[in-house]
Amino acid sequence: MVLLLSLLVGGSTLFAQGLGLRAGLNFQNLTGDGVEDGKMAPRFNIGVDYEIAVAPDFYFAPGLLFATKGSKFEFLGEDIQIGLNYLEVPLNLVYKPVLGDGNLIVAFGPYVGYGLGGKAKSDEGDTDIEMGSEEEEGSLFNYKPLDVGANIGFGYMFGAGLSLQFNTQLGLVNISHEDDAVKNTGFGLSLGYRF
Repeated sequence: MVLLLSLLVGGSTLFAQGLGLRAGLNFQNLTGDGVEDGKMAPRFNIGVDYEIAVAPDFYFAPGLLFATKGSKFEFLGEDIQIGLNYLEVPLNLVYKPVLGDGNLIVAFGPYVGYGLGGKAKSDEGDTDIEMGSEEEEGSLFNYKPLDVGANIGFGYMFGAGLSLQFNTQLGLVNISHEDDAVKNTGFGLSLGYRF
Protein backbone atom coordinates (compact mmCIF):
# COMPACT_ATOMS: atom_id res chain seq x y z
CA MET A 1 0.00 0.00 0.00
CA VAL A 2 2.82 2.39 0.92
CA LEU A 3 4.63 1.44 -2.32
CA LEU A 4 1.48 2.12 -4.39
CA LEU A 5 0.97 5.52 -2.72
CA SER A 6 4.63 6.42 -3.33
CA LEU A 7 4.32 5.50 -7.01
CA LEU A 8 1.16 7.60 -7.40
CA VAL A 9 2.70 10.67 -5.74
CA GLY A 10 6.02 10.25 -7.58
CA GLY A 11 4.24 9.55 -10.86
CA SER A 12 2.19 12.74 -10.65
CA THR A 13 5.43 14.72 -10.32
CA LEU A 14 7.27 12.74 -13.00
CA PHE A 15 4.54 13.21 -15.57
CA ALA A 16 3.74 16.86 -14.82
CA GLN A 17 2.57 18.66 -17.93
CA GLY A 18 2.52 22.20 -19.25
CA LEU A 19 0.86 24.00 -22.13
CA GLY A 20 2.97 26.54 -24.03
CA LEU A 21 2.31 29.19 -26.66
CA ARG A 22 4.91 30.12 -29.26
CA ALA A 23 5.29 32.68 -32.06
CA GLY A 24 8.33 33.64 -34.04
CA LEU A 25 10.05 35.08 -37.07
CA ASN A 26 11.65 32.61 -39.50
CA PHE A 27 14.17 33.08 -42.27
CA GLN A 28 13.34 30.31 -44.74
CA ASN A 29 14.82 29.08 -47.99
CA LEU A 30 14.19 26.38 -50.58
CA THR A 31 17.43 24.52 -51.23
CA GLY A 32 18.60 21.63 -53.40
CA ASP A 33 19.40 20.78 -56.99
CA GLY A 34 15.99 21.99 -58.14
CA VAL A 35 16.58 25.56 -56.89
CA GLU A 36 19.28 27.91 -58.12
CA ASP A 37 20.45 30.91 -56.10
CA GLY A 38 17.57 30.83 -53.63
CA LYS A 39 17.71 33.51 -50.95
CA MET A 40 16.24 33.49 -47.47
CA ALA A 41 12.84 35.08 -47.05
CA PRO A 42 11.27 36.32 -43.78
CA ARG A 43 8.35 34.16 -42.66
CA PHE A 44 6.56 33.39 -39.36
CA ASN A 45 5.18 30.59 -37.21
CA ILE A 46 2.62 30.46 -34.41
CA GLY A 47 1.27 27.58 -32.37
CA VAL A 48 1.19 25.53 -29.18
CA ASP A 49 3.08 22.69 -27.57
CA TYR A 50 2.59 20.50 -24.52
CA GLU A 51 5.50 19.45 -22.31
CA ILE A 52 5.32 16.04 -20.62
CA ALA A 53 8.07 15.26 -18.11
CA VAL A 54 9.78 11.93 -18.84
CA ALA A 55 12.84 12.20 -16.56
CA PRO A 56 14.41 14.88 -14.37
CA ASP A 57 14.94 17.96 -16.60
CA PHE A 58 13.79 16.05 -19.74
CA TYR A 59 10.44 16.58 -21.47
CA PHE A 60 8.64 15.23 -24.53
CA ALA A 61 7.01 18.21 -26.27
CA PRO A 62 4.61 17.49 -29.14
CA GLY A 63 3.16 20.59 -30.76
CA LEU A 64 0.99 22.02 -33.51
CA LEU A 65 2.19 25.03 -35.52
CA PHE A 66 1.03 27.09 -38.45
CA ALA A 67 4.33 27.76 -40.23
CA THR A 68 5.10 29.73 -43.37
CA LYS A 69 8.11 28.83 -45.49
CA GLY A 70 9.49 29.64 -48.92
CA SER A 71 12.25 31.50 -50.74
CA LYS A 72 13.22 34.43 -52.95
CA PHE A 73 15.01 33.98 -56.26
CA GLU A 74 15.47 35.41 -59.72
CA PHE A 75 14.12 33.57 -62.77
CA LEU A 76 14.68 34.91 -66.31
CA GLY A 77 15.40 38.37 -64.93
CA GLU A 78 12.26 38.43 -62.78
CA ASP A 79 12.18 38.52 -58.97
CA ILE A 80 9.97 35.77 -57.54
CA GLN A 81 8.91 35.10 -53.95
CA ILE A 82 7.51 31.73 -52.95
CA GLY A 83 5.36 31.53 -49.81
CA LEU A 84 4.25 28.08 -48.60
CA ASN A 85 1.85 27.47 -45.70
CA TYR A 86 2.11 24.37 -43.50
CA LEU A 87 0.44 22.76 -40.53
CA GLU A 88 3.39 21.32 -38.68
CA VAL A 89 3.73 18.81 -35.84
CA PRO A 90 7.09 19.00 -34.05
CA LEU A 91 7.93 16.05 -31.78
CA ASN A 92 10.78 17.40 -29.69
CA LEU A 93 12.74 16.07 -26.77
CA VAL A 94 13.56 19.04 -24.51
CA TYR A 95 16.32 19.30 -21.92
CA LYS A 96 15.62 22.10 -19.39
CA PRO A 97 18.10 22.22 -16.50
CA VAL A 98 17.89 25.06 -14.00
CA LEU A 99 20.25 27.91 -14.88
CA GLY A 100 20.18 31.04 -12.75
CA ASP A 101 16.60 32.18 -12.13
CA GLY A 102 15.23 30.17 -15.06
CA ASN A 103 15.98 27.21 -17.31
CA LEU A 104 18.32 26.55 -20.20
CA ILE A 105 16.42 25.08 -23.19
CA VAL A 106 17.93 22.52 -25.56
CA ALA A 107 15.38 20.95 -27.94
CA PHE A 108 15.72 18.50 -30.80
CA GLY A 109 13.55 16.09 -32.74
CA PRO A 110 11.67 15.44 -35.96
CA TYR A 111 8.78 17.37 -37.45
CA VAL A 112 6.07 16.42 -39.92
CA GLY A 113 4.36 19.13 -41.97
CA TYR A 114 1.38 19.14 -44.30
CA GLY A 115 1.23 21.83 -46.99
CA LEU A 116 -1.94 23.90 -47.22
CA GLY A 117 -0.94 25.89 -50.31
CA GLY A 118 0.66 29.26 -50.82
CA LYS A 119 1.47 32.02 -53.29
CA ALA A 120 4.14 32.83 -55.83
CA LYS A 121 4.61 36.61 -56.16
CA SER A 122 6.33 38.21 -59.12
CA ASP A 123 6.37 41.48 -61.07
CA GLU A 124 3.54 40.10 -63.22
CA GLY A 125 1.25 39.36 -60.26
CA ASP A 126 0.39 36.59 -57.81
CA THR A 127 -0.12 32.91 -58.58
CA ASP A 128 -1.84 30.54 -56.15
CA ILE A 129 0.15 27.44 -55.21
CA GLU A 130 -1.91 24.30 -54.71
CA MET A 131 -0.05 21.41 -53.19
CA GLY A 132 -1.04 18.06 -54.60
CA SER A 133 0.08 14.47 -54.75
CA GLU A 134 0.43 14.68 -58.53
CA GLU A 135 1.87 17.36 -60.75
CA GLU A 136 -0.82 19.55 -62.26
CA GLU A 137 -0.44 20.10 -65.97
CA GLY A 138 0.55 23.66 -66.83
CA SER A 139 1.38 24.57 -63.22
CA LEU A 140 4.74 26.26 -62.80
CA PHE A 141 4.66 26.07 -58.99
CA ASN A 142 3.46 22.71 -57.72
CA TYR A 143 4.74 21.00 -54.60
CA LYS A 144 4.06 17.80 -52.69
CA PRO A 145 2.14 18.46 -49.46
CA LEU A 146 4.30 16.26 -47.16
CA ASP A 147 7.35 17.80 -45.50
CA VAL A 148 9.48 15.91 -42.97
CA GLY A 149 12.60 17.17 -41.28
CA ALA A 150 14.59 17.81 -38.11
CA ASN A 151 14.39 20.60 -35.50
CA ILE A 152 17.13 21.91 -33.23
CA GLY A 153 16.57 24.72 -30.74
CA PHE A 154 18.49 26.55 -28.01
CA GLY A 155 17.11 29.13 -25.63
CA TYR A 156 16.28 30.29 -22.13
CA MET A 157 13.08 30.24 -20.10
CA PHE A 158 12.82 33.10 -17.64
CA GLY A 159 11.28 32.70 -14.20
CA ALA A 160 7.94 34.21 -15.26
CA GLY A 161 7.31 31.48 -17.86
CA LEU A 162 8.51 33.60 -20.79
CA SER A 163 11.12 32.11 -23.11
CA LEU A 164 13.33 33.16 -25.99
CA GLN A 165 14.55 30.48 -28.37
CA PHE A 166 16.73 30.18 -31.48
CA ASN A 167 15.45 27.44 -33.80
CA THR A 168 16.77 25.83 -36.95
CA GLN A 169 15.12 23.35 -39.32
CA LEU A 170 16.46 21.03 -41.97
CA GLY A 171 14.00 19.50 -44.42
CA LEU A 172 14.80 15.87 -45.22
CA VAL A 173 12.35 15.05 -48.04
CA ASN A 174 11.96 16.34 -51.58
CA ILE A 175 8.85 18.55 -51.80
CA SER A 176 9.13 18.93 -55.58
CA HIS A 177 7.51 16.68 -58.18
CA GLU A 178 10.68 17.00 -60.26
CA ASP A 179 13.67 14.66 -60.00
CA ASP A 180 15.87 17.53 -58.80
CA ALA A 181 15.30 17.81 -55.05
CA VAL A 182 13.84 20.88 -53.33
CA LYS A 183 13.86 20.99 -49.53
CA ASN A 184 12.75 23.47 -46.85
CA THR A 185 15.50 24.87 -44.63
CA GLY A 186 15.62 27.79 -42.25
CA PHE A 187 16.22 29.30 -38.86
CA GLY A 188 14.46 31.77 -36.63
CA LEU A 189 13.78 33.35 -33.26
CA SER A 190 10.64 32.66 -31.25
CA LEU A 191 9.02 33.94 -28.08
CA GLY A 192 7.11 31.56 -25.88
CA TYR A 193 5.00 31.50 -22.76
CA ARG A 194 4.46 28.41 -20.61
CA PHE A 195 1.43 28.21 -18.32
